[in-house]
This record gives sequence, C-alpha cells and structure tokens, in this order.
Amino acid sequence: MTTLRLLLGCTAVQALVAPPRRVVRRAPVVTAAALAPALKTALTLNTGLAFAGTLAKQKQLTPTGLVHAWALGVILWSSFVGWRGYSFCVLYLVVGSAATKIKKAQKEAAGIAEGRGGARGPENVWGSAATACMCALYGFQKPALQPLLAVAYVSSLATKLSDTLASEVGKAYGKTCYLSTTFKRVPPGTEGAVSLEGTLAGFVGSVVAAGYAIGVGLVPRQACVPIVVAAFVATMCESWLGAGAQGRVPWLTNEVINFINTLIGAGVGAALSAKLFNLY
Repeated sequence: MTTLRLLLGCTAVQALVAPPRRVVRRAPVVTAAALAPALKTALTLNTGLAFAGTLAKQKQLTPTGLVHAWALGVILWSSFVGWRGYSFCVLYLVVGSAATKIKKAQKEAAGIAEGRGGARGPENVWGSAATACMCALYGFQKPALQPLLAVAYVSSLATKLSDTLASEVGKAYGKTCYLSTTFKRVPPGTEGAVSLEGTLAGFVGSVVAAGYAIGVGLVPRQACVPIVVAAFVATMCESWLGAGAQGRVPWLTNEVINFINTLIGAGVGAALSAKLFNLY
C-alpha cells in the first residue's frame, strides 16, 4: 500500500508539472541591425550615383535599366562581397559599355551593332548579373561558403566580360569568323561565330577581371586560373548555344543565354577551385 501511494503521488506531481518545451532549431538569419550600416551606405551611394548619372544624361543605361542597376548595386554592396564586389561589377559595366562603342559606325552600317546604341536595359542588367547577385545573396545563408561563392561571383562576371569583348572585338576586327559548331566561315556578327581576334580579346578580358579581383582582395591569387578557365569554357558554351539553339527555341533569348553563360562560368570556377586546385 505504501508503494502504491508513492506511485500515485509521483503521478499526480508529474501531472501538475508542465512538460518540457520543445526547442525548434531554426536556420541562422542576418538581422536588420547587422545589415544596417552596409545597407545605409549602399542606399546613399547608389542613390547619389543614379541621381548624378541622370543629371549627366548618362548613356550606358536606359532609365529603367538605371533603376534596376540601382537595385543590383544596393544588393551587392550590402552583401558579403561589399565594395570589392561592387567595384568589380562596375568594372564590367564600364569596360563592356566601352567595348560596344568600338567601331560603332561600322557595326551599325553592317546591322550588327547592339540595339539602343549599346545602352543596357533591365533585361541586360539581370541577364549579365543575376548569377553574381545570387552568389552574393546566398552568402547570407551560407557564411562558410563565402570564399567559394566569391570565386563563383568573380567567375560569372569575368565570363560575361570575356563574352562581351570577344563579341564586340570580333565584330569590329575579326578578319575570319567561323561558326563554333560546324567551323564553316560566316560573316562577323553571326550568332555563334568565333574569331581569333575576338577570342584573344575575351581571354585578355578574363585575365584583367581576375587580376582586378585578386588585387582588391576579393579572391586569393590561386583563383586566377580557375576564373580564366571558367570564362573560356563558358564563353565557348555560349557560342555553341548561340549557333545551335538561339533563333530555333523561342524562349532562348539573348538574355537567357547570357544568364546560362554566367551560370556555367560560376559553376566551373567554383568547381575548379574546390576540387582540382583544393583552394577551399
């Protein structure tokens, strides 16, 4: 009987005691307080630059393109790539815009010049930089991967710069152009065409891009080879896509191909850094 009373007493006490709280593990989040200083700088800087560019009647971006570039700039500056990644993206924009103006009159006469005089619209902004933007944003979720994401970030924009220089220099100075899929000789400006002059310009562009990223401390110097190789591989893939699918697949626009191009570049650069060169 005594044992029974004790058991009943313990049961009664347990019934009166609240059950332990279940702890739910949540993914780490970046607080607004942690983002505040960088975000404030990003908003101030990009708003000031957009305002100054509007007053100066800049021609690199359309009005809506400027708004989207403002949003991109705010995201990049506020992310882990910071001013280094931001300035790297600006380098691409400046050099890429300058490349479209090489022998501009000659290209316009041949009907192979960029539309709108080379001014970038929203579709151009995101077709070129959506991959880089995703790398920057993913760094918030996976801080441990930030070194590898930085290589992917640089590789994506180095790929786009390489592609732009290869295309624009090839259209301006390419003496002999070949279709990348069949190696048949084609006129300059043909989708998927490659030339020696354009290929060399693209290679130099990727080396300059990698050198700048290393110089500002965005990536280590060991990342140079992966970035340059990634840009070359992705640019060749872009040429094959342009020659084989663009114009045949309705949704495969130039901007979609640019996005795929930069995605390949980011993936190849990160894979080479992580596996072959054991950087991370």
